[in-house]
Amino acid sequence: MNNRFLTITEQIESLPYLNSIDFYARQIVDGFISGIHKSPYHGFSVEFAEHRVYNQGESIRHIDWKLYGRTDKLYVKKFEAETNLRCQIVMDTSSSMFYPTDKRIHKAGYSALCAAALIQMLHRQRDAVGLTIYSDAIETHLPAKLSLSHQKVLVSYLDSIMRDQYTENKNKTTSTAAILHEIAEVIHKKSLVVLFTDMFMQDDQKELFEALEHLRYNKHEVIIFHVIHKKSEQLFELENRPYKLIDMETGETFKLTPSEYREYYCKNIEAQFNELKKRCLQYNIDLVEVDIDSPFEQVLSSWFVKRRKLY
Repeated sequence: MNNRFLTITEQIESLPYLNSIDFYARQIVDGFISGIHKSPYHGFSVEFAEHRVYNQGESIRHIDWKLYGRTDKLYVKKFEAETNLRCQIVMDTSSSMFYPTDKRIHKAGYSALCAAALIQMLHRQRDAVGLTIYSDAIETHLPAKLSLSHQKVLVSYLDSIMRDQYTENKNKTTSTAAILHEIAEVIHKKSLVVLFTDMFMQDDQKELFEALEHLRYNKHEVIIFHVIHKKSEQLFELENRPYKLIDMETGETFKLTPSEYREYYCKNIEAQFNELKKRCLQYNIDLVEVDIDSPFEQVLSSWFVKRRKLY
């Protein structure tokens, strides 16, 4: 695959000069698809079925000229539409998703850009897509639809998240388990549920796994994009000086020196992530670890592979 992607820093630096997240998402998708296909607009939404004899007067667009060269007869390629996928994108917008506060893009903004790019790909493939935005409760739920006007509404919500206009409330906690139970009940047709979250939540892990099992029991496919700032949140690579850390969801404060807690923290966070990986494997749920310092290609590639498995 030819990698035509900019670094994450170069990508984000262009954001202030763009009028819409939609435009930027198009650039991400075009760059990604051009790396795996000669053209991003062919070979996705239709599949070749068979040949039939050309009828005089009809369009010559689908004439198989190579076959004409071999047989001296005109045949038209018949295509059949792929089965449309229904996809529900679920976005965690609790306060912890707006970390880091000192970078050009936070986890929520990164997730919003990735979601907008997925919506572009879904629309090009004539797949229906919906959007659910939540923190401690569902704040916005838009069922999956196929229309262009619906797509624009979805992107407008993502654009507001990207630009910190969606929420002004601080100390918003997360209730991912309860939200997933609700989604399992309101989505009545088999769908692919795409969850963007940092997995920093108040829920008991058992409750979360029960919610994921509920989705799978209702025949939904699930892919989780576990969005983190790996350097600070997983590896705990902070300068060796005293810090005052503030929990963005509860407001609770901690005073510590990173070197004194790094080993303990890394051991515990690794144990939590490993348990999540094990349970996702058990329930046949795709789990993708996404570092916001990494290119968007990681998310698009994982989603593309998932869709190929389904259809």
